[in-house]
Amino acid sequence: MTPKGGKATLVNIVVKSDQFMPVINRIAEFHAEIAEWRHDFHIHPELQYDVQRTAGKVAELLKSFGVDEVATGIGRTGVVGVIKGRLSGSGKVIGLRADMDALPITERTGKPYASQTSGKMHACGHDGHTAMLLGAAKYLAETRNFDGTVVLIFQPAEEGGAGGRAMLQDGLMERFGIQEVYGMHNMPGIAAGTFGIREGGIMAATDEFNITIEGTGGHAAKPHLAADPVLTAAHLIVALQSIVSRNVDPVRSAVLSVTMVQAGDAFNVIPRTVKLVGTIRTHEEALRTQMEKRLREVTAHICAAFNARAEIGFRRGYPVTVNAPQQTQFAAMVAEAVAGTGKVDANADASMGGEDFSYMLQERPGAYIFLGNGDSSDLHTDTYDFNDDVIPLGTSYWVKLAETAMPTG
Repeated sequence: MTPKGGKATLVNIVVKSDQFMPVINRIAEFHAEIAEWRHDFHIHPELQYDVQRTAGKVAELLKSFGVDEVATGIGRTGVVGVIKGRLSGSGKVIGLRADMDALPITERTGKPYASQTSGKMHACGHDGHTAMLLGAAKYLAETRNFDGTVVLIFQPAEEGGAGGRAMLQDGLMERFGIQEVYGMHNMPGIAAGTFGIREGGIMAATDEFNITIEGTGGHAAKPHLAADPVLTAAHLIVALQSIVSRNVDPVRSAVLSVTMVQAGDAFNVIPRTVKLVGTIRTHEEALRTQMEKRLREVTAHICAAFNARAEIGFRRGYPVTVNAPQQTQFAAMVAEAVAGTGKVDANADASMGGEDFSYMLQERPGAYIFLGNGDSSDLHTDTYDFNDDVIPLGTSYWVKLAETAMPTG
């Protein structure tokens, strides 16, 4: 298949297992250096598009490695590095992507390299992702043992800001001629030293809703004279969170969570309005549409039953992250070559988390893989930390992906 706006994809790559190598010795040699970069990013977390310091250091390091081109300001604060192989006859170009932004969380790890900025923390491991891709950049710029071009994508604003889409809108794929694109994310609960991947949907669509329920309000001692939006909201929360169990086939995946309730200012006043906020996660477009439809229907009927009315705001967020079949098989093969036989789950459980790498996979075929972070705290918690022990494995995966996709011999 030919990707939209691009050249032919990398097809029918067949490599015998004895042509692969495990963790690369040279990468193991600068493991400590990559970890130092990671700790520096961790100490200085930045949010969404406001990643000037991080992007500046990434660009500085790429230039010091001698990459062929360093472009900044892609998608506002994104950085792109281009490395050409020692051969170019294949005409192949693959993109490798890492995210750079942190989260608005106050850190409680107690690590010596803990965040020095209150209210900001690398609680998702993007510091590790960025450092590993920089390690791969250093190695690939030194060796150039591939036939084609590697495009290194350092993306801002993955955490809710759609930085991946912003980079695409700035012409990322067309400007650099990317034909295939690959992403990686650490995953707590998956054993360190292993990978997980699956064909098709691997991360969920992330939609948001807010519902403002309006009654009449009144005196708390005279509820019979009021249309009570608090009582209405209580019934609505139960009804909404029953949609999945009573409307979705149990073998399909969906989540609806009400996550915020805002109501009232006094103990003796029934307020006029209540606001509910929440999220819906799905892995299928048809189910995504069905969930929105049922949310609107259930809200309208529950509110009508209590003589209240509702105003619904619904925002479609990141789409489903869909791994292409051929690229998924290829990524799994490379991962197993690096990690070892039996260390790659090629039918890993899909996550209900969202990922804006999904936008890149809508533009070009590719695959998104999980790297085991071991028995760590979960992502988006104040005690999470990226596992430095997996750095050589993740970095070697990036290198072997490029070298295997674009062999010189």
